[in-house]
Amino acid sequence: MATQPSTNPDTDSTNPFVRAVHRHYSDTTYIRSPATIESEKYLFASVPFNRWAMFPTAFLFQAICGSLYAWSVFNDPIDGYIYGNVLNAATGKSAPTTHNAAITFYIAVGCFGLSAAVNGPWLERHGPKLAAIIGATMFFLGNMIAAIGIYTKIIALLYFGYGVLGGAGLGLCYISPVSALQKWFPDRRGLAAGFAVCGFGAGSIILAKIPQPLTAAVGLPLTFVVLGCCYFVAMLFCALVFRVPPPGFQINGMDMYRNKVLTAGEAEALPSEKAVQDLKDPGVTMALSDAIFSTEYRLMYIMFFGNSIAGLVFLSRLANIITDIFGKDGATAATIVAINGGFNLGGRLFFSTVSDRLGRKNSFFVMLMSQVIILASLPTIMEKRVYWAFLLVIWILTACYGGGFGCIPAFLCDMFGPSNIGAMHGIILTAWSLAGVGGGLLFTEIYNHLLVTGYTTKDPYVYSANLRWILGVACVGFIFIMFVGTGIRDRLLPKAKGEIFRIRVFGRLARVGTSGVQWMTKDQEDAEWDAFVDSRRQA
Repeated sequence: MATQPSTNPDTDSTNPFVRAVHRHYSDTTYIRSPATIESEKYLFASVPFNRWAMFPTAFLFQAICGSLYAWSVFNDPIDGYIYGNVLNAATGKSAPTTHNAAITFYIAVGCFGLSAAVNGPWLERHGPKLAAIIGATMFFLGNMIAAIGIYTKIIALLYFGYGVLGGAGLGLCYISPVSALQKWFPDRRGLAAGFAVCGFGAGSIILAKIPQPLTAAVGLPLTFVVLGCCYFVAMLFCALVFRVPPPGFQINGMDMYRNKVLTAGEAEALPSEKAVQDLKDPGVTMALSDAIFSTEYRLMYIMFFGNSIAGLVFLSRLANIITDIFGKDGATAATIVAINGGFNLGGRLFFSTVSDRLGRKNSFFVMLMSQVIILASLPTIMEKRVYWAFLLVIWILTACYGGGFGCIPAFLCDMFGPSNIGAMHGIILTAWSLAGVGGGLLFTEIYNHLLVTGYTTKDPYVYSANLRWILGVACVGFIFIMFVGTGIRDRLLPKAKGEIFRIRVFGRLARVGTSGVQWMTKDQEDAEWDAFVDSRRQA
């Protein structure tokens, strides 16, 4: 699983830091000894390994990672334990005097994305098993330090333990099984990606029910010790199953790179495509650093950011909207949030599976278009307080948000090859981190400003005002997906003089540049492609 040498100019930089970063993001070659390859043929003892064993273990592993989404259940108990509670005379209930525990979640989300981005190339060079073990160990240590921080009432230890160390460990854990599954299932990339990441959504639903009774039984600090130990054992068991295919792996008539395999075991390619490169997909042999700086990847990064913003920012306030705008009680709001989590999970599996037939780009097109329509209609629905319509569009919005996470690993693998998937998936998750942290802070700032200027939490406008900029971000993502070139011609055909970008509309290629828009006929495109192939043959 080696890649081509990079053509990035930073290769020759005199800056040692730049050279080190370039080396880190250039080589994704995973070197294994013959003994390791032989041992990985067996699950344990003499039981042969089957690629389908990755499904349940990846699901369980991701479900534990998904416990991060259930952090909100710890906010009030931790704040009350560290800062104490006061009685609210209006409600007759006690509440924490200070609210700082929620910051832990934002730190963890930031470190999650940063860790995935930085450690992605290392994962590809050392394999998913070692990466999963190290990530699980970091998460375990993070829970132990968090327990000490709560016990000693030092909030900084909680931030460092669960936020920094635990978040970084979860980032490495998240990309480990996804990377491996994309290599084992070239025939079902969408299904493999969706099944893995839907575990992340399931964990937030299932594991959110455990902390409260466990805290009542053993106390808050020991809750982190018990959960941390249980998580660690389960994650180590799953990690032992993770591995990548052996050299020469073939399944259902194709190799790991989705090339059709002839009877003799050689990859089949069309003559003109063979002249351009050894394999059919230009991303297969692309150096990681070249893939990261490619136009397609930049467009996909913005696309993914646009697909994530509404789900992270607006839906995080769903319970408050249900109670404040629609006047429902807390129990109803909790039920709606739980159902909404089910749509998140279902969307991850549904859209990723459908994308195997519909196509990754088309699937993102549908998801982003749906989000744009829904976000544009939500202010009116909330103003009129049409409860059934609100639930309908919110659940569709959530399914589209989850679907983005289900489709993006397979989309990246299709575009840039399985050797680069771990690193590129890790980097693109920083878009999720930026959307969660930056978008969350902006939403809160606007929300609090409106409350200070005279609005109340019962006014739909405190949410509708935020929907304007969220809609704008989603529209940008929707526009950018149209410029992602997924065909071999779109990606390899040299740019014309003055060309800035290109887009294919109903199968016809359009070049947009300094001289305007140039629409190419099929004959023109075929002639340019044939000339390009001939030039590569002669080279």
